Amino acid sequence: MQRHIIHLSRVSKQGIAACVDVTMSIFATWCAFSLRLDNLNWPEGFQWHVYQLAPALALPIFIRLGLYRAVFRYTGVAAIVTIGKAVALYGVIFFSLLLWLRFPGVPRSIGLLQPLLLLIFVGSSRAFARIWLSRADADRKQHRDTRLLVYGAGAAGAQIAEILLQRQQLMLIGFLEDDPELFGKTINGQRVYASHDAAMLIEKYGVTDVLLALPSVSRVRRTEIIEKLRPHQVHIRSLPDLTALARGTVTVSDIHELDIVDLLGRAPVPPNPALVSRNITNKVVVVTGAGGSIGSELCRQILEAKPSILLLFDHNEFSLYSIHRDLQERVEKMQSGTKLVTLLGSVRDLERLRQIFLTWRPRTVYHAAAYKHVPLVEANPVEGIRNNVFGTYNVARAAIESGVNDYVLVSTDKAVRPTNIMGATKRLAEMTLQALAETEQPLFLDSHIAPSIKNATRFTIVRFGNVLDSSGSVVPLFRAQIKSGGPITLTDPNVTRYFMTISEAAQLVVQAGAMTEGGDVFVLDMGAPVKILDLAYRMVELSGLSVRDADEPDGDIEIKVTGLRTGEKLYEELLIGNNPQPTAHPRIMKAHEDFLPWLRLRSELSQLMAALESHDVKDLKHILQRLVSGYQPVSEHVDWVDLANQEAATTPNKLIKLEIVNKSQLS
Repeated sequence: MQRHIIHLSRVSKQGIAACVDVTMSIFATWCAFSLRLDNLNWPEGFQWHVYQLAPALALPIFIRLGLYRAVFRYTGVAAIVTIGKAVALYGVIFFSLLLWLRFPGVPRSIGLLQPLLLLIFVGSSRAFARIWLSRADADRKQHRDTRLLVYGAGAAGAQIAEILLQRQQLMLIGFLEDDPELFGKTINGQRVYASHDAAMLIEKYGVTDVLLALPSVSRVRRTEIIEKLRPHQVHIRSLPDLTALARGTVTVSDIHELDIVDLLGRAPVPPNPALVSRNITNKVVVVTGAGGSIGSELCRQILEAKPSILLLFDHNEFSLYSIHRDLQERVEKMQSGTKLVTLLGSVRDLERLRQIFLTWRPRTVYHAAAYKHVPLVEANPVEGIRNNVFGTYNVARAAIESGVNDYVLVSTDKAVRPTNIMGATKRLAEMTLQALAETEQPLFLDSHIAPSIKNATRFTIVRFGNVLDSSGSVVPLFRAQIKSGGPITLTDPNVTRYFMTISEAAQLVVQAGAMTEGGDVFVLDMGAPVKILDLAYRMVELSGLSVRDADEPDGDIEIKVTGLRTGEKLYEELLIGNNPQPTAHPRIMKAHEDFLPWLRLRSELSQLMAALESHDVKDLKHILQRLVSGYQPVSEHVDWVDLANQEAATTPNKLIKLEIVNKSQLS
């Protein structure tokens, strides 16, 4: 009953509250007459006008003062005060009208007694509603994991149901099934229902969770099932690993949340095994940024293709340790014989890169080391440029000098007509590799004499959109916010992004690198961009909750708009031009992007390096604007170091302190 009332529309609930108040105003009038006349009074004569006057007067006042805008489950002191004000106003008008009209047979004291009784009745009704509905809400949350439907009555569904029943971990309502031959049958005493009865079962039994026990169903059918279940506010989860099922060690905590692909709402791009293995199998491969989100998944995909040696390069010790431990376990399971080498270092350290590349002579380099968080790079532009632009150049130089065959740069859609430092640095990194790809004997930045080394390295740029479930992406952030009860923070309700899974991104990088002719920019046909607001709604609904908004003010999770961050765009693009060309892969396109010849770009990069050394942030931005087509910074100067120095310069005491610190550091 309570659940049914809670899920009524807002208008319906307001109508019920208004009807209850009208009834209570009439009842308060009867009680007032009975108490005043000292008998169970039946109205007669002009007394009927008082019974008509009371609700006709109370209802407009209650509506005007907002008594029906409050959510009864969360009624507090403020709501009680509002009720007091509304009834007080009503009482004054009601008493005044009775004095003025002087109805025969109506004592004047009714004008005082009836509003007092109405205040008690209305206040009590709100308190009762809060206790009654809150208890239902608490019960719903307390037993959220106790009423379960298993979608799929096959071997996997029957096995998980048997284990859960034995351990009494969930209250199993039954099975949902698409096969008509199974309708009405029982499995371990649990009935099999038709899948089209899902809505009825959820309402009848208060189902809170649906477990998808469909390990072999197609992605299209899986998406259809999820979309049908979304409106019913049930928590949709997936079957645990079948190995765990076979061992009989399944617990409630082993049941997984839905895959990232389910949130994406489209089928992932299938890999081409021949392309995946071309530059990897039995070869020495290096991955920079190996401990990052993309870098670590790249390492896993590369390991599947069985390189002879996989060099893991990263500046973060813990990230490097974590990915090495993961890969080592995979090597032992696969018995592949791949040798893993962990190498600490920064792409800003050219000598370290030279040492590594000349020692192992890698066949292929995947460059995934970069600073990618837009607001952080915007506030630290010097380090962003040093790492993203000159780090890319350093890896390229070491690759050329050591005779690397293929160099693949992991890029981003933020490099297209960027509005932030991060996007501009990634586009400049792309331009650097494009220029080097057309130079047989490049004159390096610190060289004045043409080197004798011939450039035999093929450079490739792979550009894609946001990666679901990577570090800093919206998916893990939204999941944590939903788990904590909200609110979900959204920069702008109109923000859209292209999305892919981490696995897709890594496979694309590997496959595109195998298709290159040198200097190519590859992009993935990622379909239509995803509205972040829609993604938030989808995640909330698939968790069995509802979004609190104008249409659903009693919802579970609020969405809070915080405003666009510095340098952030409402939408991203994948192409600078409009002439993408098809490739051997049906979902990979090749773009033709303009760039500067190496000798001219080399001169510009030298000026950029000089501005870095002098920490001239304004000059850095001017150079980026001159080099990167379409770069229009949307923010003012935000470098934290410069801002701190400017603040210190305007405050004498701070300036003195800053000078003391600088002198102590020099000494």
